Amino acid sequence: MDLMTIIGLVGGAATIYYVMAAGGILHMLFDPIAAVLVFGGTISSTMIAYPWKVIRQTPKALRFVFFPPRHAEEDMLEIVNTLTAMAEKAKRQSIESLEEDIPGLKNSFLVQGTQMLVDGLEREVVRDHLEKEILYARQRQAKLAGVFRTMATLAPIFGLLGTLIGVVQVLRNLSDPTSMGKSMAIAITTTFYGIFAANFIFLPVAIKLNEQTEHEIMGRELIAEGILAIHEGAIPMLVKKRLTAFLSSKERAKTSGDRSK
Repeated sequence: MDLMTIIGLVGGAATIYYVMAAGGILHMLFDPIAAVLVFGGTISSTMIAYPWKVIRQTPKALRFVFFPPRHAEEDMLEIVNTLTAMAEKAKRQSIESLEEDIPGLKNSFLVQGTQMLVDGLEREVVRDHLEKEILYARQRQAKLAGVFRTMATLAPIFGLLGTLIGVVQVLRNLSDPTSMGKSMAIAITTTFYGIFAANFIFLPVAIKLNEQTEHEIMGRELIAEGILAIHEGAIPMLVKKRLTAFLSSKERAKTSGDRSK
């Protein structure tokens, strides 16, 4: 589980709770009518805006927010070492000999690239296919992040709608102070729910999905670079040097340490 996400959620919820409790308006935090209007309206509008094939992927996207891929930098270092070993084997034997390594590869994109090498496809064909796969992956992930950005845009609007409804109810019941209080509570709470949901839930989720997408795309670009380098017949040392450009300084230091040994 992503520790920063949990800390952010707990810290934000505690901050809101403390401020509202100190102001004596904690009872306004829970209003089912305001929640239905803001969250129900936001979700319904989002379903109108996006097709079902995109909407049905949002639960999986939320899971990745709380349970992101672990040891991402170490995984990229492992891919660099794998591609370097493949380059060495291709030099010693042949590119066709890499076929026996395919069942042991864990990354599906690496499997695709290796299979194209083994099949003897032209370099331009391999490059074009890998670039398209990267482009399509980016577009798919951008759509998911776009869903949550859309919800972040819509939530405050429905909060404003709730405020307008509450004000209308107040004006209709000026002679009844009890009804006026309830209507004002709805008006204020819906605004709070809309702003809170947009800036504390939907927008942070979209940003985190974008961050994960960029890391996934970087990993695919690393693999594409390695596959094309092997196709060119580059020496293993040059392959590794080209690929370490994708790593952080910490992981580059590890590769330098490996060479020194």
